Formats: sequence, structure tokens, C-alpha cells
Amino acid sequence: MPTSAPPRVTGLLLAAGAGRRMGMPKALVVTDGVPWVRRAADVLLAGGCADVVVVLGAAEQEARDALAGVGPRVAAVACPAWAEGMGESLRTGLAALRERSAGAALVHLVDLPDVGPAVVRRMLAAAAGPAALARAAYDGVPGHPVLLGADHFAGVAALAAGDTGAREYLRRHRPAVVECGDLAGGLDVDAPPRP
Repeated sequence: MPTSAPPRVTGLLLAAGAGRRMGMPKALVVTDGVPWVRRAADVLLAGGCADVVVVLGAAEQEARDALAGVGPRVAAVACPAWAEGMGESLRTGLAALRERSAGAALVHLVDLPDVGPAVVRRMLAAAAGPAALARAAYDGVPGHPVLLGADHFAGVAALAAGDTGAREYLRRHRPAVVECGDLAGGLDVDAPPRP
């Protein structure tokens, strides 16, 4: 009996915030000569995402400049209401994915510099169809990335508010947990890296 192919998964990179605790937009933080926005987009592609949509807000032009030359598989969209919180960025990104008819999204945050392609590959293995719903965990603690099959886009967008993003939707719908603690720490970084 033939099985259906997994859906085309687009990486959805949320990189719109001002990074108030960081003192600058996290998209523009540089480690080893590479801005985090560029690094995170590269990680999503290297891990197997078909393409990447990056949601920008604060320092939008500088972040676009940081993505210059990354290639045609990465597109940036602006979130005019980025200052309202991650929920607005998530809604903007999901709207862009619906226009692209994406089968699933792997939602990733720009401030997780230790999450690499191996985590993305493990998450994509959970992409079984449009109903897929999975969340990375690090030593049992839920984190990102989060895999959303297309069936979940509207519901996530409806509940995303402020800085909670998809938290309420995930609380109600109980995603599969994909343990990734052997691959990364998964902690967001709120302080500038030491020179």
C-alpha cells in the first residue's frame, strides 16, 4: 500500500523583535561573523526545509541586508505590527505561508543560536501530513522549533496574541514531543555574546 509523501515544509523564522533585553534586534546579533538572522535561515535550509519565510520588523532594512545573497529559497516579509509581540509576527508569517500553499511550517526563533540542522532534521521527521503537530523539547522542557501542519495554521493564527505566539493553541491541542536535548540546549539568548 503506497504511503503519501510528507508535506512540503517551509521554515518560518520569527525575527521581528527589537530585542529590548539584548539591547538590539536579535536578528542583527553577530556570532563568528554571521548575523543570527542569516545563521537561523541557513540552519532551516541545511536541516531540510524546502524554503524559508523570515518575518521582520525592528531594523527591517538592516535584517534584509543581512539576508542578502542567501538565495531564492529565502523570502522576507514585513510585520507592520511587530511591536505588539510575537503573536503578530506569527500571524504575519502564517498568512504568507497560506499564500504559498505550504503543507507545513517549522516555526523557529532567531534567538536560538545553538539549535542546528540536526534538530531541524529530527523535527521534519515528524512531518507526516497536514495534521502534523509537534514541538521540540530539551531534556523534557518544551521549546522551538514547532512543527505545524497546514490544518493548524488558522487555529494558531486565531489564538496568537501578544508575546504568547502559539502557546495557547499548543496547550489545547497537545503536540507530539520530539526530544532534542541530545542535540542542543534550546535556550533563547537574551544577553549579548561576549567578544
